[in-house]
Amino acid sequence: MGDFEFDAATALDGEGPSYDLRIPGGWGAETVNGGFMLALLTRAMDAVTPFPDPIVISGLYLRPAQPGPAQIRTELIRAGRTTAFAQASLWREGKESLRASAAFSDLSTASGPGFTVGAAPALPPPDECVGMEPASARGISIAERFEYRYAETPGWIQGSPTGEPSAEFYMRFRDGREPDMASLPLIVDAASPAVLEIGIERVTTIELTVHLRARPAPGWLRCRTATRFLSDGYHEEDFEAWDSAGTLVAQSRQLAIVLR
Repeated sequence: MGDFEFDAATALDGEGPSYDLRIPGGWGAETVNGGFMLALLTRAMDAVTPFPDPIVISGLYLRPAQPGPAQIRTELIRAGRTTAFAQASLWREGKESLRASAAFSDLSTASGPGFTVGAAPALPPPDECVGMEPASARGISIAERFEYRYAETPGWIQGSPTGEPSAEFYMRFRDGREPDMASLPLIVDAASPAVLEIGIERVTTIELTVHLRARPAPGWLRCRTATRFLSDGYHEEDFEAWDSAGTLVAQSRQLAIVLR
């Protein structure tokens, strides 16, 4: 894969099922990004399963995690003919921060009926779109790892939220790394929250589930994110990622809470 930041940051030493590691800085804001932690656990679970592709991953965020020494514990729950199931947990300073479970298969051999009523976001070519510089991300260091291109500048960046908690945009790694199954659990949580457009500035993830639908083709991802309901400080966020060939490669939904 080459010397890319994401691969270096999620590298694991040893053969498992437990790993001692140091969570690096620069992949979050006040705490480590939830998608980054889920991608880290997915890589650990991948090492103990016989199939190459995670197809669904779900994580419960028990407490915030900071950069520093950590431990990952994994377990293969069951391996069948086409699907394997695993779980993993991330521990910091003797406390569990994230617990995840996942199912793995081999998408190269998958076959069956298909149906869709959706389509990739209809965006102008990336060179005709507006880029969001890292400085626009209000000190969120993970935004420095990605490029984002919008058809027009989001309202929240200009200090005028639109009141519509949704967005469509291009996204890719800033260092040239192509998207793959390992990086998609991070990518679905590495863009600006849709609720910024209704004036909400700080949120944290309670639960995140990712469905991985296909191995992505190289190039820009076209993404869509939206929130429909905010109640008692809790809101959902739905995310779609479509590859350069127009294939839906990942969907996610998370439950998050507004921080006061």
